[in-house]
Amino acid sequence: MRAGARRVRVGIDTGGTFTDFVYERNGELEVFKVPSTPSDPALAIQEGLERIRQASGSVDIDVVHGTTVGTNALLQRKGARTALVTTSGFEDVLAIGRQARPELYNLNVIKPPPLVVSELRFGVAERVVASGEVIQNLDDDAIDRLLESLQAASVDSIAICLLFSFLYPEHEERLAQKLSQLKVPISLSSRILPEYREYERTSTVAINAYLQPLMGRYLNSLAKGSGVDVAGYRPISNLRVMQSSGGSISAEVAALEPVRTILSGPAGGIIGALRVARSSGFPDLITFDMGGTSTDVALCVDGGIRTTNEAEVAGLPVAVSVLDIHTVGAGGGSIARVDEGGSLRVGPESAGADPGPACYGKSDIPTVTDAHVVLGHFAGAGLLGGEFPLDEQRSLVALKRLAAEMSIASGKRTTAIVAAEGVLAVANANMERALRHISVERGHDPRQFALLPFGGAGGLHAVDLARSLGIPTVIAPASPGALSAVGVLVADIIRDQSRTVMLKYGTQSLAKLSEVFDGMERTARTDLGQEGFRPSSQKHERSLALRYRGQSFELEIAKTTGDVAGSFHRVHRQRYGYAQEGSEIEIVSARVRSFGLMEKLREKKLRPKAPGRVVKPQSFTAAHFGGKRVRTAVYQRAELPSLARLRTPAIVIEYSATTLIPEGSETQVDRYGNLIIRV
Repeated sequence: MRAGARRVRVGIDTGGTFTDFVYERNGELEVFKVPSTPSDPALAIQEGLERIRQASGSVDIDVVHGTTVGTNALLQRKGARTALVTTSGFEDVLAIGRQARPELYNLNVIKPPPLVVSELRFGVAERVVASGEVIQNLDDDAIDRLLESLQAASVDSIAICLLFSFLYPEHEERLAQKLSQLKVPISLSSRILPEYREYERTSTVAINAYLQPLMGRYLNSLAKGSGVDVAGYRPISNLRVMQSSGGSISAEVAALEPVRTILSGPAGGIIGALRVARSSGFPDLITFDMGGTSTDVALCVDGGIRTTNEAEVAGLPVAVSVLDIHTVGAGGGSIARVDEGGSLRVGPESAGADPGPACYGKSDIPTVTDAHVVLGHFAGAGLLGGEFPLDEQRSLVALKRLAAEMSIASGKRTTAIVAAEGVLAVANANMERALRHISVERGHDPRQFALLPFGGAGGLHAVDLARSLGIPTVIAPASPGALSAVGVLVADIIRDQSRTVMLKYGTQSLAKLSEVFDGMERTARTDLGQEGFRPSSQKHERSLALRYRGQSFELEIAKTTGDVAGSFHRVHRQRYGYAQEGSEIEIVSARVRSFGLMEKLREKKLRPKAPGRVVKPQSFTAAHFGGKRVRTAVYQRAELPSLARLRTPAIVIEYSATTLIPEGSETQVDRYGNLIIRV
């Protein structure tokens, strides 16, 4: 990273309830949270940055931001009024989609409507065929007519996706040049995703155009302060944004290609979790990020996580590279209720940051957090080191009301304690399904992995979930509530490029690919060089997307020279259980992932003070575990020495999160301050 006097590196993760800040000060990481401002996330961010400036005495700040602005706009359908320009006859690709149904046996299933309504989908007379040959040129009259139609439609953004433009992008470039007169953002498929599959490509570029005006305004307000009403605001000199693939990009690129940021926050958490796992010696792990609104889970093997180009967000395909993350609507703010059939439901609706759970003092809504309060799982300590007190009486009233509804539905008297235990049981069941989805359903035995919980609520549920799945070890990292912000801070800059080539596998094809790879790497070197990364601080990884001829989908293979076919057969057998070694192989795409390597943060080791000794708790409290009220040890995380052992059951309190450790779990602090819990 470019060095400068008194510069401070800051990682920010905007969540549904809190916005997390991590920054480096005197060689150590400082962590704090401020309540999120959903109506304008920039307000919370600028408040936190001003706090960092005052604490550090630094004016110059480098910020890396994990944002949910694009995600929320897509989920809530609050993006721009977008037009789609495509080849005449293909205007309805977004509506037709694929033949696959989201619910196979549901005859009344409703597909999410396209982002671009039918009256804003425009066809233009031109045609390029699969070989790249132009059989109908784009003429100026057609462009002029299109310009008039778009002017009349008063659109805010334009997506251009012509058939086979990844082979012949000139028509898209001509359209973009002419339509620039409209002074609205324009997204080109030949730049965003130069790959085949017209539906996925059209969907991806439409999402990009749909988010572009909103993301541009948001990042501009952060960088320059326009529209941000915070006293003493100073512009951010260097702003980067976390992208869904696990690396960051400049704010300028993020504003042009916001589709790459729609899983920004969860991706930061995975990077932070991998950093913890490497230091603790657990290469195979399941990450479990539970915040106030949702839970994100992912499976990491051999210290890495699978990326995919087949993700789906809000029911829409996104074909850019993203980390393979599964999300469910279960968080600390998930609302508990009795449904029409008399069953207890938890989520996916969330109380969010405002009004928040009942214990926040602004509502009477029973949530997962309120259930923990009633069961004594916070030991009366509140949140954020006592800065954010919890209204225990309000939680009790909310759970009593829920218990009364459960009593009416079941015909049996239900207490607030029983209702709270029921809320946690339902929430755990929802999250257990998510964990099984990314492990058991994909052929992985969870008993061979460690579970790494983080987020503000992850440590409250991790041990119970590990027991349900037979996972032997839970790694509770230091500062778990801010691990996503840590991951955002340490992530390298990443640029992903791809080119569809459609070549028959063979020696001559591999030779042709060398030119394609070299061209993409030259582009990446230039872009990274402009951001201040010398050649020695860059890394470029090549990969190929291969398939057997006749297959519909491909597998990504890291090997690009030598026995590429052998590697493909092995990966295919590992993924699907068989390989067709006598079948012809087709090279679909060439891909390059380029890294601008960031300066690594120093790992802080705790000085060994109590090797193997059971340390005395700070205090004891009465809490409910497994249907019983038991005497529970209370520890302050900051006071735990390295290599110490904890007595159980225990509640471990720290600034950013609380960790529950039921009876029967052996717990020891490692040299880096992580809790290693043997379930």
